[in-house]
Amino acid sequence: MNQDMHQKVKTTHLKRNAYLYIRQSTLRQVFENSESTKRQYALRQKAVALGWPEDRIIVLDSDLGQSGASAADREGFQRLVTEVSLGRAGIVLGLEVSRLARNSADWHRLLEICALTNALILDEDGIYDPAHFNDRLLLGLKGTMSEAELHVLRARLHGGILNKARRGELVISPPVGLSYNSEAALVLDPDKQVQQCLCLLFETFRSTGSAMATVKAFQKQGLQFPRRVRTGAHKGDLVWAALGHTQVLRILHNPRYAGAFVYGRSHVRKTVDGSFTVVQLSQDEWETLIPGAYPGYLSWEDYQQNQKRLHESAQAMGSDRRKSPAREGPALLQGLILCGRCGQRMTVRYHVRHGRLWPEYLCQREGIEHAQPLCQRVPGGGIDEAIGELLVEAVSPVALEVALTVQQELQSRLEEADRLRQKQVERAQYEVDLARRRYMRVDPDNRLVADSLEAEWNSKLRTLTETQQNRERQREQDRKVLSDQQRAAILSLATDFPRLWRDPNTPDRERKRMIRLLLEDVTLVRGEEITLHIRFKGGATKTLMVPAPLNAWQQRATNPAVVKEIDRLLDHHTYQQIASILNERGLRSGEGKTFSVRIVARIQKRYGLMPRYDRLRKAGMLTVKEMASLLGITPQWVKIWNRHGLICGHTCNDKNDCLYEHPGDNPPRKAQGVKLSQRRLASEVVSQRTQEVQCEAATDCERPCELAGFRCLSQPKLHRLQTLHLG
Repeated sequence: MNQDMHQKVKTTHLKRNAYLYIRQSTLRQVFENSESTKRQYALRQKAVALGWPEDRIIVLDSDLGQSGASAADREGFQRLVTEVSLGRAGIVLGLEVSRLARNSADWHRLLEICALTNALILDEDGIYDPAHFNDRLLLGLKGTMSEAELHVLRARLHGGILNKARRGELVISPPVGLSYNSEAALVLDPDKQVQQCLCLLFETFRSTGSAMATVKAFQKQGLQFPRRVRTGAHKGDLVWAALGHTQVLRILHNPRYAGAFVYGRSHVRKTVDGSFTVVQLSQDEWETLIPGAYPGYLSWEDYQQNQKRLHESAQAMGSDRRKSPAREGPALLQGLILCGRCGQRMTVRYHVRHGRLWPEYLCQREGIEHAQPLCQRVPGGGIDEAIGELLVEAVSPVALEVALTVQQELQSRLEEADRLRQKQVERAQYEVDLARRRYMRVDPDNRLVADSLEAEWNSKLRTLTETQQNRERQREQDRKVLSDQQRAAILSLATDFPRLWRDPNTPDRERKRMIRLLLEDVTLVRGEEITLHIRFKGGATKTLMVPAPLNAWQQRATNPAVVKEIDRLLDHHTYQQIASILNERGLRSGEGKTFSVRIVARIQKRYGLMPRYDRLRKAGMLTVKEMASLLGITPQWVKIWNRHGLICGHTCNDKNDCLYEHPGDNPPRKAQGVKLSQRRLASEVVSQRTQEVQCEAATDCERPCELAGFRCLSQPKLHRLQTLHLG
């Protein structure tokens, strides 16, 4: 054998380094199995016997205490592979193949690199050349057997663990709030403060329905929560700190708090880079589940209900998402409304109009998934209003019972929080007494120890004082809040629930929580009207019909009664006169604006109303050119005759343009030398530019107008009466 070993070692091998790889699987083996470690270091003498000088033998022992199942965390093995691949290694020494690798992938990769770089491998049995087929076959078998050995060991250990787990006898590190007694039975933590904190956590989650709301409740009360130190010098100690959201979720998801023995809730998988990831399994995939195996803080049914609420409250669960907790937005049916066409749960979108959020319910899951049009979209203002009125009708008869229940629950919460603060005071008092006893037992002459214990005693006294002051301050605040604010709110709830519901100071989230106490879900179908199928808690149903919301153009449309009035006024008035009349009556356009000439003109065109010009032409009125041709005068004289009342004109627009009545069989004629004031007046009033009785130049008028229905158009020292045209 020695001769064969020397035959395989060539001069080319001796020119390179010899690498001695040393490994033990655990630190415990390093300290307890020291003989194995000595045997590995003794391989150095074999390398010397083969011809390698002492300074060319490199020992790699940085992997002591590391498992050989993977090369990911083994720095020494990674360095060995690097040196071999660079051609610096002439031989690799290891006590057994299992010392180098217990993973076939890592082992065969090392063999391949050794064969390419002409490096030898030596173990306790002999020396091998991976470039030779027989040696490589033997090394491959040794590596496979080494991996199989590890598998068998693991299978035996895992089988024993599973067997004890199926009987519920496996000892698993308990979470905070649970501990093993002297008989190895899992019981509630004997620390009453820890028990009360956990009970308060579960009770708060039951009332709020949200893990984050539970954290906020603890922060608002200034309460701390226990946790167990798992690593380090203080392993196993109980410490108190602020409650975190992750801690709440971990406690709520842990079935051991419900008194159930469970094993196999997660599965460890190896990733491509050699690291490990933990995959949480569903309840039906757990290895062992034994409900009621030991005392718990809640029943198994309450635990299942908590899981359901957490599942509904999840914000990123894709198609598994069903409901969501009440949020701050004004959409009352957020998370409760279903599409009556496809059955999917509808989502909420908000729009800002006039500085206010308006909800809109959409069924868009299929549209997003398959690039299809939205199934339904309905503005939510009218729907929420109808549901609110229904809620007021449903809740009013039982408002007193609800008020008393709320008052009792608030009182119990405050009392529970005060008991926890009292436990904190008692714990602080115990630590003060303990520090005092330690100080009293020390030798007074040993000032170094005495000073340290005295400082610790003073520190505990300060902590006790702060805890007592905090408890008294919080009790005073709780007493004040309950007496001044909450009792007044409870009384108003019992006597005037509709006012409380419609109070703008009531948060939208509280309204949603009220709805969730009564309604299971609401199914929406949009047609000519919106149909709401409402399902109450307990199974009762009700159907509401809500008018379909108007489109944007319908909301901005002018009232038909106003359009009809404009049509009537066009017979006798211009746009400016119509706008003034409508504004005096307090009427507004479809956009809520006061009327102007432009708005009246736009309404006339949009609704196809006949313009005033066409109405006058239809009544037989003549234009200025037609009247001039009929009378044989110029258009300018037509306007002058109209002003002096010789002919009758009607204003057709706001520019004072007129259309004229036919003068009849005896029209006025030109009379040279005769003053216009002495000519025959038209039988009817000429113009509607002034439709009220008025007196021009009243200060120059020498005699009053005494006849009703006439107007004075007096010039200085000139009086003439014209009959008022009443249209």
